[in-house]
Order: sequence, then structure tokens, then C-alpha cells
Amino acid sequence: MFPEKIEKAFGLHLEAIQLLQNALSTSFIEAYIENVENVLDEYQVRVQNDQPDEVTTKQIEGLYEALQEQALEPEEIRKLSQLLLLKGSKTEQLQPNHQLTPDGIGFLFVYLIEQLFAKEETLSLFDPAVGMGNLILTALTNLTLAKRVVKGFGVDIDETLLAVAAADAQWTQSDLTLYHQDALQDLLVDPVDVVLSDLPVGYYPNDEQAQSFLTGVSEGHSYAHHLLIEQGMNYTKENGYGLFLVPSNFLESEQGTQLKQLFTEKVYLQGIIQLPDELFLNKASRKSIILLQKHGEYSKQVPEVLVAKLATLKDPVKITEFFTQFEDWKASNLV
Repeated sequence: MFPEKIEKAFGLHLEAIQLLQNALSTSFIEAYIENVENVLDEYQVRVQNDQPDEVTTKQIEGLYEALQEQALEPEEIRKLSQLLLLKGSKTEQLQPNHQLTPDGIGFLFVYLIEQLFAKEETLSLFDPAVGMGNLILTALTNLTLAKRVVKGFGVDIDETLLAVAAADAQWTQSDLTLYHQDALQDLLVDPVDVVLSDLPVGYYPNDEQAQSFLTGVSEGHSYAHHLLIEQGMNYTKENGYGLFLVPSNFLESEQGTQLKQLFTEKVYLQGIIQLPDELFLNKASRKSIILLQKHGEYSKQVPEVLVAKLATLKDPVKITEFFTQFEDWKASNLV
């Protein structure tokens, strides 16, 4: 599935991470960050308070010597990073909202961005729930491969997840600026062309802050994923787009009324792309990508909202059929 050089690099990096994890008595994620920082520091093993010890340091240096013989492109590094983090998540259970966005879904986001914007445009991307950064880095590395000029911005309240995103952004040489804060407070992000996010599903505990959003409810906790959709679109340019991974029942949920108000007053719901059932354990966990467009001089509600269902991400013929469907819809509906 992966080129031999990625498999070889995976084995060497994994051994280095495990050595660091044992020597520093730390988590896999923290050892992963330490390893990437060593690599960025020209493969120098950082020793603090005599840790790692001399024997372990020599072992890691040997692994780094072998790694220096390999040249990986930014997208190969991102894939390697994802493999390592997936391996780590099997040994240390991550909560569902911290899981990496699968590549198959990430590549769909990339395709949609390529379709929505002319190739000559310089693009700015923003993820208000960036986590470990795999989704936005998938977009940045692959759009760069497609000769697009792109820069990204990300926000997350979790310092450890953000440290992974920061390390990987530097490792893949991606133009990604990150902010450690609550994404539902005032942000230092200028309006962007497109906001994209694999949204964490759950409740936002700050009821007072939620009241300032259309999607906030008057009693009880508001859905964080609804608030993040609204906040993301607040930081999108007029006529700009939002691409969000949401529960497939987003309109039928108990707070769907507030979301519909947002779709009436501030943004247009232009498309719903249901992801294959095979990706999810049960009906309740199924997700869709929604395509939103901010109100502006050149945007309007499309005559026909795109409603598409992907049968599978494994069959190239089925994926090509979806691409054709999307391109036909775009030609008939989007200005």
C-alpha cells in the first residue's frame, strides 16, 4: 500500500519513538513530538537531566543515521506521520474527537477545494478545530503538490494536540499558523477563502459565550459542532466556502432549528455529501460533508442543493461517478 521507503522510515521512527518513550517515561504522543523535534534539529538527540541515557542516545543516533539516508517529500512525510500516530493511538486510546481524519475523507476535501477555486488563486484555509492537524496538512501538502499557493491557520484548545500539529507542519514544510485558544472566543485570524474541519461532536460548556451565536440555545449546553460551524463561517470571506464533517442527522438533531436559522440568515447550505456507510460502526455514527457558502455579492442559494451519497471510497469507478456528478452540479448551480 505504501512505498517501501515509507515502510522503512516508519520502522526506524517507531523504534526511536519507543526508545524515547521508555527513556523519558512519557506518553507515545509526547515521545512522537520529541522525535520530530529531534529530526528538525538536524537529527540531534536532545538530552536533559541525563535523559535519555548514553546507551539509549547511541541507539537513537544509529536510527537517525539510517533515516538521514532517506529523502521523503512533504506528502510522504505527512503519510508517515499519520501511520505513526495511528500506531500510537492503538496503544494509547484516544477519545473519538481526537482521532485522525482518514486520508480518504481528507482527499475528498482537497478535491472539493480544487473544484471551488480557480488554480491561479492564492488560497487561505482555516480549521477552527485543528487537533493534530492531519486534515489541514492533507489539504496544504496536496494543494501544494497541485502547484497551488496555499497558507493555513488552525486553532485548538488542547495544547498536546496542537504541539503535534506544529511539529508536523514544520516537518512537512507547510505554511500553517497555529493558535492555542478556545476557538469560540474572538480569534486573531483574518477572513479566509475556505474553512474546513472534522468537527468534534459534543456540548460546549460556556453557556454565556454560546448565547452570542445564532446556533446557541437559550437553555442548557449548546452543540459545540454547531457553534464551530458558525464561528468558522464568521472568519470566512464574503462568498467564501465552508466544508465541515458533521453527523449525517445534523438537520434532525434536537438543536437543528438553530442551525437552520444560521443557514437562512448568514450562510447558504449548498451541498450535502453522505460518506459511505462502510466507514462507520453504526447508523448513529454516520457522517456527511456539508458545503456552505457565505452570503456576499456574488453568492446565492443554489437552485438545486447537491445531495450525493458516496457508496464507497474503495472503488475508483464509484468515486469517478461522484466527481462527474459534482462537476455537473457545479456547472449548473454555482456562479
